[in-house]
This record gives sequence, structure tokens and C-alpha cells, in this order.
Amino acid sequence: MKTLKVLFLAAEADPLVKVGGLGDVAGSLPQALRALPGEQSGGVRVDVRLLLPYHDAVRQKLPSPELLFTFPVESKTGPLTAEVYHSEVNGVPVYLIGGEPIANSPVYSPDSAADGRKYVFFSVAALGLMDRLEWKPDIVHANDWHTALVVYLLSLRRKDSPAASHPKTVFTMHNLPFMGAGTEAAFDNYGIPPSRYSRVPWWGKKFPLPLAVQTADRVTTVSETYAQEILTPEFGCGLEKLLQTRHKVVSGIVNGLDMDAWDPANDPRLPAPFSAEKLSQRAANKSALAHEFDLDPDPALPLLVLVSRMDQQKGVDLAVEGLESLAKRPWQAILLGTGNPDLEEACRKLEKAHPSRVRAAIRFDVNLSRRMYAGGDILLMPSRYEPCGLAQMMAMRYGCIPLARATGGLQDTISDVSAHPESGTGFLFKPATAAAFAGALARALALFPDQGAWQKMQQRGMRQDFSWSKSALEYLRLYQGLGFK
Repeated sequence: MKTLKVLFLAAEADPLVKVGGLGDVAGSLPQALRALPGEQSGGVRVDVRLLLPYHDAVRQKLPSPELLFTFPVESKTGPLTAEVYHSEVNGVPVYLIGGEPIANSPVYSPDSAADGRKYVFFSVAALGLMDRLEWKPDIVHANDWHTALVVYLLSLRRKDSPAASHPKTVFTMHNLPFMGAGTEAAFDNYGIPPSRYSRVPWWGKKFPLPLAVQTADRVTTVSETYAQEILTPEFGCGLEKLLQTRHKVVSGIVNGLDMDAWDPANDPRLPAPFSAEKLSQRAANKSALAHEFDLDPDPALPLLVLVSRMDQQKGVDLAVEGLESLAKRPWQAILLGTGNPDLEEACRKLEKAHPSRVRAAIRFDVNLSRRMYAGGDILLMPSRYEPCGLAQMMAMRYGCIPLARATGGLQDTISDVSAHPESGTGFLFKPATAAAFAGALARALALFPDQGAWQKMQQRGMRQDFSWSKSALEYLRLYQGLGFK
């Protein structure tokens, strides 16, 4: 069996450190790649190893990993010492880079310059690590702006010594609008030249993300639709012209879901376990959720749930306005999340206007979100853009029907039942307006009384294959497309 060696770089990875969705991806995808059976992988074993900054949060989980070596990282302000540690988590070898710019700082700082210093140091040190390891990767797979600079630095090496052996590079964008603003001073400090490519906007010449888009052998994002959307001015964040020049190497692979961790039949956080085969047992979760929030437990009354960061991107304002416009229809709603104070207040105002049927839970509560997926009838997800999204997958897994805007990964993972009555798994709307949202919700409320059709839709959603093994196989094919068979 042949071995394909992949170094996977990220700012966070569950269970060592998790702030957002990237932590789920970096924690799950390497495991799934290593676990691919030989008959699926074409006889290729994928030796994936993870590279992370040794954040303080990681130190709390791994207080004494093995120190492999230290080395100096040169800068205009003087040499800094990089420390390289090694451990293993869930069967995945993990390298950790520590050093003064990384110590005593959060994973993501509100100070963009501080983050710039940290992640530019990490990226420069990552090349020093690769130089010193006996294990040499065939592919370097970087994620988001925090590790994007590694791709650019490797491209400069390839240009300087074209005859030497260099790893191929893959760059995945999980959050395109965040490009690495604040890194300019660190670029100068480490003597990193800016991009000279005309299609990189002037303001992004020293931003890691555009430079990785410019130079990576393959660029991916986390859904097929979003990979097309970012080629347009509406979604391209000013990089659409650069992305258009690279469209032949840009593709989308939908993120996966840990199907064991998200299993309603074996979730101890739920009042009552259930499955697609025993869907009637799900009703106890809806009743418990209604009692928890002092709502009418009438099973014939649709219970709408929103589990979201309170952000303009997530379209929370569209949901609030749309719900108000349908105030005469029968429904109840629980809105969970924190973020933008104006959006939080809008949710509270909706609750005050409809105290008998709206609850605004302005907090971050992972366990409550699971109970909401398991007890809600309809998940509201009116995102203005959504590269992939996981909430819709979690909701479907738990029998909660998603109602979402037809964008990015939402469009790729939800089949509109209005267009596909026999195979639909949710409801989609296109314009990012409250009226379009309300129109889709009206369709959902009209179908809800037909519980036979509704339950078939629930079961179809619960049986969808969102497993990481499916996504991992697509990444393997992407790697193999770079010349590794």
C-alpha cells in the first residue's frame, strides 16, 4: 500500500482547542482521512499529521507534550526561538509550535496586529519545522488566513529553487472575508515580500489569504455552490477577479459531520432518544422543550427554532421581520444565540411583542442547541451567505426540518420539498429578504398539518450521509489529482 503524507495546518482543532467551525473540521477531517479503508482509497494510505500553534488553551489539554527540538526564527528585531512539540490525539500525530509570539495570547485576538505577529511567526516557523523533520510531506494543506502564509512561502521557495523537491499545496477557505488584515508589520519584520501579481488588490498585497489563493496548487472552499459564488462581486469580498483567474483550480467540498457524536439514538443530553425508525419517540423532546420555556406543549403547534451567532451574515434580522409578518399564523419560536447587540435586542423585542409564543435565549448553550434540534419542528437559517454551515446538517440528523436561504452549503445540503416532493429535506428561498423568508415559512406551515408527509421528510433528512468519510474521500481524490496515485 502506498503512503501519501499530508501536513494539515490550522489555528484550532477539536478536542485540543475549538472556537468555531474550523475546529470541527481540523479535528475530524485528519481522522477521517487516516481511517479511509484501502478499497475506497485505491490502495493509498493517507498519513495525515496536524500542525497547530501551541496556544495556552492547548497547553491546558496537553501540559507536557514531547519537545522535539528548538530553532531560531530570524527577524529584523532579532531572532526568536521556535519550540516544536509532538503528541498524538485520537490516533492523529500532532506537531505544536510554541514561542514568544504565541504564548500568553488567545486563539483569536481582537488586536489584529497581535494576531498578525503570532500567525506570521507560526507560518515562518512551520517551514523551519518541515526542514528539520525526517518525515517530509507530499502535500501541505493550509486552512484560512492564519496558516495561508505557509502556502505563499512555499511558492517563493519553489520559485527560488525549481529543481528541488517541494510539497504540493492545498488551501481551504472556511471564512473568506477574514483575510489577515494586521499582518503588514509582521511581513516587514520577517522580510516577506508582498505579492506583485496585478490581480491581487493593492490592499491585499500583504494579506496571507489572497497570497495563498494566488499561489496554491489547489484552492478549495467548503461547498460547491460557494466555490462558484465567490467568483462574483456579491460574494468575492474584492477577490473575485483574482479567484476568476484561478477558477480552474478552485473547487468546493462540503464539510462533514461526526455521525457518532450527532446521533439522536445515543445522545445523553436529550430527554428521550429516538431514531428515524422510532420517530414517534421524538415527540417527548418537543414536549420537554416546550415545558422548559413555558410554551404551549400542543404537538399540533409548529415549534420554530433558531440556533445562530447573532450576526448580519446569519440573516437574524430577516427571521425576526419575517416572523412578525406571519404573526397571525400558528407557530411558536425559540431564538438562541449571542453577538450583535442590535440583533439580540431585536429578538428580545419580538419576545416582548409575543410573550405567549416567542422566547429569546440570548446566550451560548451547546446542550440547549441539541435539545432544540431534537425538539424543534423547523430550524430557521436565513443566512445571507453560508460557505458550508453545520447547523442544517445537525438539525436534519435530529429530525428538525431546515428552512434556509438557497446559498452556499445550504443549497448543496438541503433539497427543497416544494420542488422535489418525494425527495425534499427542507425549504429554501432565494432573495435575502424578509418577504422571501416569510414566503418559505408560509409554505412550511401549510405542510406541517400533513404529518404523514412531514414525517417522511424528517426521515429522509435523518438518513442523509453527512459523514466525514464521504468528505475525506473527496479530499483524497483532490490530493491524488495533484499527481499522487
